[in-house]
Amino acid sequence: MTGKNLAYWQDQQKRAGVRTKAFIGGQWQDAASGATFETINPATGQLIANIASCDAADVDRAVAAARKAFRDGRWADLHPSKRGEIMVNWSRLVAAHADELAVLEVTDMGKPISDALAVDIPAVVRALRWYGEACDKLMDEIAPTDPKALALVTREPIGVVAAVVPWNFPLLMAAWKLGPALAAGNSIVLKPAEQSPLTALRLAELAVEAGIPEGVFNVVPGLGHTAGKALGLHMDVDGLAFTGSTQVGKYFMEYSGQSNLKRIALECGGKSPHIIMDDCPDLDAAAQAAAGAIFFNQGEVCTAGSRLLVDRKIKDAFFEKLLAAAANWVPGDPLDPKTNLGAIVDKEQYARVLGYIDRAKADGATLAAGGSATRMETGGYFIKPTIYDGVTPDMTIAREEIFGPVLAVLEFDGEDQAIEIANNTIYGLAGAVWSQNISRAHRMARAIQAGTVWVNCWDPTGDMSIPFGGYKQSGFGRDKSLHAIEKYTNLKTTWVQL
Repeated sequence: MTGKNLAYWQDQQKRAGVRTKAFIGGQWQDAASGATFETINPATGQLIANIASCDAADVDRAVAAARKAFRDGRWADLHPSKRGEIMVNWSRLVAAHADELAVLEVTDMGKPISDALAVDIPAVVRALRWYGEACDKLMDEIAPTDPKALALVTREPIGVVAAVVPWNFPLLMAAWKLGPALAAGNSIVLKPAEQSPLTALRLAELAVEAGIPEGVFNVVPGLGHTAGKALGLHMDVDGLAFTGSTQVGKYFMEYSGQSNLKRIALECGGKSPHIIMDDCPDLDAAAQAAAGAIFFNQGEVCTAGSRLLVDRKIKDAFFEKLLAAAANWVPGDPLDPKTNLGAIVDKEQYARVLGYIDRAKADGATLAAGGSATRMETGGYFIKPTIYDGVTPDMTIAREEIFGPVLAVLEFDGEDQAIEIANNTIYGLAGAVWSQNISRAHRMARAIQAGTVWVNCWDPTGDMSIPFGGYKQSGFGRDKSLHAIEKYTNLKTTWVQL
């Protein structure tokens, strides 16, 4: 971002074009009802735009467009290498429009511009490119049978896929679903979160520019209980991939059973344990990682290290370093490249996080840092990075997903108790262990009930070859890697008697 200061990004914000209509069948369309909803800049509390509020009628139109595109083969029947070329071209267009997309993301959901440019947009480019490059490298199988028969095992796209994505990483969560679904030959209906629809709408425009045929990728902005529910209940949606809260994930399971038993893939909540053992190889590095694990993206991360478990033997020494690391996270203007902690996404989530802060005080936890709103004069939704000490496993702050910059610090005595506390949750998305004993690290990683466990680091890479997803009520199915393609395809056996 050399030479790109606050003034530059403020100017880019003024110049950014905002798309306000649904994108269906390659055309911009108002909601059939004419209804709109407001999207608000969380850094100022000010209105950005009124966006088309799609409901069941609009979802019907989008699904019909996607089904037509799938049936006539305009995308599904393209040579895989051609699909790959188009998707790679799409990734290049995203990279070329990085500043525009980043400023839309920042304006819509409040994350720092430095994170949008360094993390979000590059990860979107990687995802679309990676799956584009994978298109012509997916092989079918010939099963080992009697020589008098030929058994072919082939993967076929499931058809029309609905993708319902959250507001914390609006473009990236979309890309993690669009990439494998499109690589497999499906058509898509995307519903972005109502808090952050702007980049999804721009992405659809870039998809058509890249060469993705009309009707293959549709975007229906709307509310969860209208557009989201309509997709979940739709009889002509073959599969639905969702990232968001566990409660809403359960709704989609119900919708599937109430409709056509569509395939559901869920990446839901988390309450990830970050375990610092007494033989941690580098307390300074662990403290920096612990602060980043909860304060990055304002704590609005499904894998946030929101439960910090520290061995009692090193607790005092580590806690001092943790407080020093946390002091480096300062809420500021999201458009300022120096800011590393932005605004909470909206007024509702802001109130929710502050409510958890108050509840922790009432439950008897000890406030060690933060604990209040800040920058109120801006009209935005900012909260100081908050740390609670003396937390016990039964406290609400240790059990429920807060999705904000609030860290619960718990103490333990020895490996067994650490594992017991770590697994004492309905969630199982991620976790980490810091230990210089490789046997202990492997043993604990195996014992932690989570889809991803890091050792001596926290979420170090955006490598697309690594699958991502959860255990327990954190959901099922995997984003990223070739494994993600499995949920967007059906296996067919063709038996030929020779």
